[in-house]
Amino acid sequence: MNSGSLMRRFAPALVAVIVLAACAGYSGYGLKPGVATVPDVMATMGTPAMRWKDPDGSEQLAYPRGPSGPQTFMVFIDPDGRLQRIEQVLDMEHFARIVPGKSDRESVLRLLGPPVPEWTAYFRARDELVWEWQFCDSWNQLARFDVLFDASSGIVRTSYQRQALMGFNGVAPFCGH
Repeated sequence: MNSGSLMRRFAPALVAVIVLAACAGYSGYGLKPGVATVPDVMATMGTPAMRWKDPDGSEQLAYPRGPSGPQTFMVFIDPDGRLQRIEQVLDMEHFARIVPGKSDRESVLRLLGPPVPEWTAYFRARDELVWEWQFCDSWNQLARFDVLFDASSGIVRTSYQRQALMGFNGVAPFCGH
């Protein structure tokens, strides 16, 4: 077999290995709770978009993967600087924690991470700020989750989910799982 036919034969497998390796870093897969440190997390997942330090010394790091990716990973670090856990937070369980009339912008940021900047809108007539995230819904289709805030107080007015824009064929795009 010549080198050209070998390359054609093994190229798909090589591409699959590269894609899987990229996905591992994308989600933090392979980082071990209780073992991995903040530098390990950052070497694997990159620089977080947001970072919070709690009074007890624990930290929370936000890794939004949108607008193309429908995930945001929250990394929780214990006071000793070790990984506690990683959560994918763009799901119904986390959305249900947002309480209209009670939750505010800071609590939503800590829960879901930053929204997609291009999809953030302010409606002056209603004095309303809208943040939006893309996620995979229960049917494995891309959907959008919106949180509407009173812009003056920063308190959540309401939230809702809706299907993502239809694809060129009139069908909602599926998530890549």
